[in-house]
Amino acid sequence: MKLLLTGSSGWLGRFLAPKLEAIGHKVVGLDVAPGDHTHIVGSVADRSLIDKTFSDHGIEAVIHAGALHKPDIVRYPNSAFVDVNVTGTLNLLEAAVQAGHDRFIFTSTTSLMISEIIRAGRAGGAEKAFWLDEEFGPLKPRNIYGVTKISAEHLCRLYHKLHGINVAVLRTGRFFPEDDDTLEVPSGPNLKANELLNRRLTVEDAVDAHIAALDGIVGLGFETFVLSAATPFDREDCKQLVEDAPSVIAHYYPEAKALYEEKGWVLPDYIDRIYDAGKAERLLGFRGKTDFASILEALANDRPMPFHHDPSYISPKEAT
Repeated sequence: MKLLLTGSSGWLGRFLAPKLEAIGHKVVGLDVAPGDHTHIVGSVADRSLIDKTFSDHGIEAVIHAGALHKPDIVRYPNSAFVDVNVTGTLNLLEAAVQAGHDRFIFTSTTSLMISEIIRAGRAGGAEKAFWLDEEFGPLKPRNIYGVTKISAEHLCRLYHKLHGINVAVLRTGRFFPEDDDTLEVPSGPNLKANELLNRRLTVEDAVDAHIAALDGIVGLGFETFVLSAATPFDREDCKQLVEDAPSVIAHYYPEAKALYEEKGWVLPDYIDRIYDAGKAERLLGFRGKTDFASILEALANDRPMPFHHDPSYISPKEAT
């Protein structure tokens, strides 16, 4: 297929574009910043550019991964988030419908599921971990990033309802390579390793999820999928995860404590949220290859961590 990939210069795009091409697709990359896989430099908010791209390249399907993200809040006004995340999505949906596309893949975020109450967690009085699947709600995004992404999801739902286009909304957990911009302890690889228990996936698994959605959404209509590494926990664990996470982790991974101590790492004292990616496995056949067991295997065999960590990573749009 001839695919339009937005955000082709970004962290996901630089992994997704070559994988799509390797399996036989023709990828046209669009991004505001130049990149190895970007053919068109421009914004999704520019409707005339979108229309020209569709007509010039014969686009047959869209993977809309381009967006302003949470770290951009300190760099861009709220209006820019609306222009890119909402109007840009609308432009692509309208162009896709006019072109007669049968599928549309939208990269969303689990961040829009996190209200101030969830973020406060145990410190805010939570007595058990929040189990976050596609049925969780009501959703109360806490910032302009979340508000605009959920607005874009609603547009996707509307265009499916009005025009019948199959849409996969992929609410991805964390897969960024840089350090967390709000947490300091633990930091770096230790934090990323811990997050594979409940809220992170690798960029490689995010890529595979997008490919599974591209192949699998046709005939499903409109579907939303939470994407994260497969968690070992059950809903019955949620209370104890807030009270004493290490004991729950020890139940599933008895070797974790010793391996962490040898590395000088710490396990989380409590876990306040669990992302459940089971629906993606049931409907799309997607299950991430990397999980917390992969971390322990790497530690036990003195191998590199199975994820990317780059504290100096800068978004290409900020580097230009």
